[in-house]
Amino acid sequence: MEWFENWFNSKYYHILYKNRDTSEAIFFLKNIINQLKFKDGKILDVACGKGRHAKYFNELGFEVIGTDLSQKSIEFAKNYSNEKLDFFVHDMRSVFKKHHFDLVTNLFTSFGYFDDLNDEQIAINSMSNNLKREGLLLIDFMNVKKVINSLVKFEIKEIDNIKFTIERKYDGNYIIKKIKVEDQKKILNFQEKVRALTLYDFNLMIKNANMKIINLFGNYSLNEFDAQNSDRLIILSQKK
Repeated sequence: MEWFENWFNSKYYHILYKNRDTSEAIFFLKNIINQLKFKDGKILDVACGKGRHAKYFNELGFEVIGTDLSQKSIEFAKNYSNEKLDFFVHDMRSVFKKHHFDLVTNLFTSFGYFDDLNDEQIAINSMSNNLKREGLLLIDFMNVKKVINSLVKFEIKEIDNIKFTIERKYDGNYIIKKIKVEDQKKILNFQEKVRALTLYDFNLMIKNANMKIINLFGNYSLNEFDAQNSDRLIILSQKK
């Protein structure tokens, strides 16, 4: 089992991140929709987690599908389902529905998880193949240069009487987070491992998938991307 299958299906993953800022996500998505002047169309949210972004898109009137590898996340997300919103367990490396969507999104660093770099390219290819001609792909990733330069190497969090000891490091290829969970007398160990992909890496993969980058942003206010200082690397691409 790959690390993300183990960790994302663990109840401790959902406990550790249960207080993620929904208002920040909505602020970003509202800005994106306004920027794109996107008023009608079908959206695929790849690696949708518990469905908060797909739910918001749907509330704006869009027809939305959310996919994720985590069975538990999809079970939760299905509580939001309606006639224009549904969720499925699905691997991003496989095409979900060919040439069907106007916009594919991959948000909040939900990429770079694979051991084989070729799998990252396969995932980008699949996202492209899900799109109609001239459809849009939006990838929101961390700005690895800033993350590496400001890495918090050690921290302890206590949530719901569960102790999380977190160690972070950059090994030259991945940003790795080791997570030790102490729940009463039970001790468990997990990890997150995200490939340190740069704009150069994404540009190459996007070109290989028959798309072109049409815009870059450096934060959720959609300011210009700066490789040294931006918080995020937000890439908007269009299928040729």
